[in-house]
Amino acid sequence: MSYVETERDGQILVVRLNRPERMNALGSEMRAGLAEAWCRFRDDPELEVAIYTGTGRAFCAGEDMKESLERGTPGGGVVGGRDADPFRSGRVNKPVIAALNGLAMGGGFLLVEQCDLRVAVPGIQFESSEAKRWLIGGYDHGMKNSLPHAVATELAFAFRFSSERLHQLGFINRIVEPDQLIPTAKEMAAHLLSLPPACRVNTLTMMRAMRATVPDRLEKLATLLKDHGAKSDLMESRKAFAEKRKPVFKGWDDPADRGRTPQLEDVK
Repeated sequence: MSYVETERDGQILVVRLNRPERMNALGSEMRAGLAEAWCRFRDDPELEVAIYTGTGRAFCAGEDMKESLERGTPGGGVVGGRDADPFRSGRVNKPVIAALNGLAMGGGFLLVEQCDLRVAVPGIQFESSEAKRWLIGGYDHGMKNSLPHAVATELAFAFRFSSERLHQLGFINRIVEPDQLIPTAKEMAAHLLSLPPACRVNTLTMMRAMRATVPDRLEKLATLLKDHGAKSDLMESRKAFAEKRKPVFKGWDDPADRGRTPQLEDVK
């Protein structure tokens, strides 16, 4: 069984995550399959629009915690890293529509965020999980999605959002019943295909360029904060998840480090 299935429908490519027993978690085999599928979509001149979806209860649960524990390091394990996958590295100059069949957490939420249009079924949950797994939460998601500061803060602290709320906030374009998910995504794809090709490419380029980016000084502060705290907490969060228990965090190797948190004025 392939963890990533593709289905061609004329100029449309459906990319489907197919690891339902693990809620489509992003293990190394899954990441490698996705890299191959997105390279095929990028390089095939006959393919113009992609639909990104999943199988089972989840679109994507994010990082494969079991694999991270076996490897002994957090994050993805695919050879070539993020750059091996042109979708994740932002090098696919063709529109991608998310057809969200189930929950999207952590790295799964990142995949949703990178799509250009989003259709979801009712009642599913979304979470930017960095605050649970790293030493800094998803500070950049609000900027990328132009969300109000209070909402972006809630998102950064890994509160969960329903598809209905994200639709109200303008993050999701459509909410449809499960049997209409792929048909609606294909209707949107057909509309895109009805436009002049140059218009489709140029408008997509402009819309992506208009997404807010984190200023350089804030990125430097984030780099400092990503190293601020006990690194052992990274694996503890993953062990606790795998063992279905509450994590026991150390916080800081030296308790005095709590008062030494880098501030914006420390960034040169």
